Amino acid sequence: MSELLPRAREPRISQAPGPVKSAALAKLDQLVVIVPRSVPKALWATLPEGSRLQKLAGRLDKEALIHSRLSNPAATGILVARLPDTGKRKPSAFELLSFAGKLAGDVLKDNPRSLGIMVAGIKPAQAEAIARAMTLAALAHGFRLPEFRTEPATESKLGTVRILGLEGRLDLDREFAEAAAVNLARWLTVLPANKLDAKGYSDALKTLAKDNGWKMEFLGQARLERLGAGAFLAVAQGNATPDAGIVRLRYQPKGAKKKSAPLALVGKGIIFDTGGNNLKPFKHMLDMHEDMGGSAVAVATLQALTRVGYPEPVDCWLAITENRIGSRAYKSRDVVTAANGKTIEVIHTDAEGRMVLADTLALAGRDEPDVIIDFATLTGTCFHALTDRYSGVFTNRDALNGLLIDTGVASGERVWPFPMDDDFDDDIKSKMADVLQCSVGGDGDHILAARFLQRFVPESVNWIHMDLSAVTRKDGLAQVPAGATGFGVRYTLSLLLDHAERLEQTIGAGSA
Repeated sequence: MSELLPRAREPRISQAPGPVKSAALAKLDQLVVIVPRSVPKALWATLPEGSRLQKLAGRLDKEALIHSRLSNPAATGILVARLPDTGKRKPSAFELLSFAGKLAGDVLKDNPRSLGIMVAGIKPAQAEAIARAMTLAALAHGFRLPEFRTEPATESKLGTVRILGLEGRLDLDREFAEAAAVNLARWLTVLPANKLDAKGYSDALKTLAKDNGWKMEFLGQARLERLGAGAFLAVAQGNATPDAGIVRLRYQPKGAKKKSAPLALVGKGIIFDTGGNNLKPFKHMLDMHEDMGGSAVAVATLQALTRVGYPEPVDCWLAITENRIGSRAYKSRDVVTAANGKTIEVIHTDAEGRMVLADTLALAGRDEPDVIIDFATLTGTCFHALTDRYSGVFTNRDALNGLLIDTGVASGERVWPFPMDDDFDDDIKSKMADVLQCSVGGDGDHILAARFLQRFVPESVNWIHMDLSAVTRKDGLAQVPAGATGFGVRYTLSLLLDHAERLEQTIGAGSA
């Protein structure tokens, strides 16, 4: 089990508001100092060894960075960086997180034990935002993803992050919960499929459930047959072993007035995707162990909500299976019946994600939560439309689109909504079933996939679907280094915590 879940201890945070003392600097291996774009002469005098740094300021004009070492016994490394040039406006959340990510990657490359973060000469509100962004970036870059070398690379030594020089202390509980959740999603996403197989995934979830106080229910294939989940089972029937299933995790906070969960998180957990009988070519199949990234984001979001003490119950549904080729694998033109009774004509066996989500959404919808949010690495067309910088969002409530965009801007996890007009259904009409799984041509498949999925969500339920085109990025994204990004965790926390009132008002007005 140790290799299936992160095992490293999270760094501890310490804060020293007010003037920065030399004794505090002597305990640091590395120090990052963020200053305004234009540095006043008087500000240098407030920085550690500021007169010497001022002499190096010529480099600051060219590279916006000064690398040096303090003359204290620890020879503390110091990186002075000025804010990015955004003209007269403040940096956006994405720009600020990206800036923090670059700095964290720079100062943590030598694997220090302690890191100091100092913001100088910047107004308090923005200084706090910078400190929070740097904390998130440090926790992301200081995290080591799983590896299985006989001689593993050096583990992260980062044990302390110390915030210096602010006017007061910050409550960073949410940043720590968010960073731990993002790192959990990243960890699970990159695990090889022979390590995180269906049974291993279920075992890992049992451990997470125990650690977080969740109730866990595993709906195996026999149970799903009784529930009529023919869409999920069509995909699972090609597996070598009957370990596939849908997992339901339940978070019930103490003192919650509601027993049923007003929020359901749903995640696509295809632990490996060959494409089935419509076999993928090599390059498209190479990283298909990452096709469970949506489920990783869903369970990581549940962990973050638990850690911050989210006041309402939350259900989390994870559709866990492989999509394999074999004598029993489902085929084009098969007709199957989903858990809500709707029939599906299969067109392309590599469109398996919407099949397993169809039943999972239908089961989640039986309890009629106020909101269902699903996460899935669903379509290549969404990636082609947005690249891996954004993810796509879809909803059955047009009034939510503005809020969805604004949440992306505020969180730094940028999204863009796509149209959901009824006439898109013309492309998935079937002559022998209620709906085609997908169109033959594949044009606008991200939109058609959302139109397909909507049929399995009760009309009374507000639904948001995130197509995770940004699940991985080779150059990193915002504060997260290269590889798996955990995209969706920070976004969902922002939607549910920072925009809760607007979300409630919008869905209330839409159902009125």
